[in-house]
Amino acid sequence: MTRRLLLGYLTAVVIVLLVLEVPLAIFYQQRETGRLTVDVERDATALAAYYEEPLEQATPPDPTPAYAYAKRTGARVVVVDKTGTSLIDTAGPTGRDFSTRSEIRTALGGARADGTRHSDTLNTELLYVAVPVASGGKMFGAVRLTLDTEEVNALVHGYWLGLVGVAAVVLIAMAGIGWALARSVTRPLRRLNAEAARFATGDLTTTEPDPGAPPEIAALGATMNTMAQRLERLLAEHREFVADASHQLRTPLTALRLRLENLQSSSGPPAEEDDLTAAIEETSRLAGLVGDLLQFARAEESATPETVDLVQLAADRVDTWSAIADVADVTLDFSSPNGTVLVSAVPGGVEQILDNLIDNAITAAPPGTHVSVAVVRGRAKHHFTIADEGPGLSDDLKARALDRFWRSDYSEPGSGLGLPIAYALARASGGSLRLQDSPAGGLAVIVTLPAPGSRS
Repeated sequence: MTRRLLLGYLTAVVIVLLVLEVPLAIFYQQRETGRLTVDVERDATALAAYYEEPLEQATPPDPTPAYAYAKRTGARVVVVDKTGTSLIDTAGPTGRDFSTRSEIRTALGGARADGTRHSDTLNTELLYVAVPVASGGKMFGAVRLTLDTEEVNALVHGYWLGLVGVAAVVLIAMAGIGWALARSVTRPLRRLNAEAARFATGDLTTTEPDPGAPPEIAALGATMNTMAQRLERLLAEHREFVADASHQLRTPLTALRLRLENLQSSSGPPAEEDDLTAAIEETSRLAGLVGDLLQFARAEESATPETVDLVQLAADRVDTWSAIADVADVTLDFSSPNGTVLVSAVPGGVEQILDNLIDNAITAAPPGTHVSVAVVRGRAKHHFTIADEGPGLSDDLKARALDRFWRSDYSEPGSGLGLPIAYALARASGGSLRLQDSPAGGLAVIVTLPAPGSRS
């Protein structure tokens, strides 16, 4: 928008400059040409008065004044008698017939003639003035002066260049002023756009409206802040409801499972025992789902990131999950650089991400295969990868895998919240999570987290 405003502003300036300068340049050219014509016509009249007596008496005219004038001004002087035959020609032989020239015919007819024409011989523009030599109503001849307009053209070209220079300076100055004005107009809009982009990422913190913004934009900014505040309250209430509901459901589900286990321990028909076993499994599944919902609600809560050692946390979680991996006949590998790899993450976020991703990887890995956990040090950001050798996911399924409650196989246990929880924690920490194919043929989950002090 800034560029469009600047372009429109400069277009208006260019139009104004053209409207002002083009007529001014044309007027200057006409004025200089007219001034030169008047000067030459005055000189031609003076020469005509000088040669009036010799032409009237039919005596040979003295060419000295004509040659002196030609030498001083660079003009060509031609003096003809009443038949149009040249008696003096400072640029050619005498005795030539000039009666075929329109300006000579006009002058011999008793009128003055002036104008410009192109000379093919000299390849230049010539200014000509022809005046009659007459007395007492009798025509005795004519005087014609022709002058190269190079000097006038040079003046006009110089004037044009001066106008172009002025226009360039004005355009540069106006470009700077226009840029500053356009930026001042679009700055509030850019700020609103940045806030809208920040709202889109989930950061709903509001800022004070720009005091220099126009009233309409300031009103829009206030409306956006009100919207963000209301949306933040609604999301907070939603998270609180999910967390409270999950927390409240855990206790009765635990009590129900204990009662079912007590009933199962009592003797009874095999059919009743099978029903109790199925009920206990469903209760356990519901308890796991409630726990995942509580974990997901906490993952979406805003929390101040803290600095943690990614290598130490990953090593601890791999050590914890090794026993479960052994039961599943899966080898859990771990690799990391030497030293610490510090990242910024929400409290407990890295541990929850690792637990969810390692659990998913072990579940997806066939017996006898490997699950690798690798920490990689970067500059402003570090990342860790968890890859398995399972069936993997197609590109379409990768796009859906971060949806809540989605599972590739609904016959398998699980709530479908593991990856969404990890994704929410990564984003809350200022990082990212993406899925790609593992080199071993399975699925690789890459989690990127910012280094302390870096901008996410």
